Amino acid sequence: MIVVDTGVLFAATDANDHYHEAVVSFFDSNTEPLFSTPGVITEVSFLVEKFLGPEREANFLDSIARGDIAVEYLITSDYERMAELVRTYADLHLGSTDASVVAIAERLRATTVATLDHRHFNVVRPAHIDAFTIVP
Repeated sequence: MIVVDTGVLFAATDANDHYHEAVVSFFDSNTEPLFSTPGVITEVSFLVEKFLGPEREANFLDSIARGDIAVEYLITSDYERMAELVRTYADLHLGSTDASVVAIAERLRATTVATLDHRHFNVVRPAHIDAFTIVP
């Protein structure tokens, strides 16, 4: 099981992104179930619409509707954990979207995060393991 962050999804959508080929290769070879959070989906949708246009945004949303990535909805304990993470990593400016990825990974006991954001995810220490495995 892999929890997917914003940058990976945006790079997969944008053929001109520096990480596009690596991310597409990762998705093509991955056999693990992929999960993300509503905040990530919203953030990617905003970025795709802003930089790539509404048709590309609609295509991205179609991929979510097809189930290419499952959306794991947040529960009360996730929000509590997100608040704790935002406070703990205030100097890092973790933010709610990245905190939601950590909270979902912890609740689902996922050990791998698909992200391009090494700055945050190499520093954050999840509650259920010493550190995340980061892909691609």
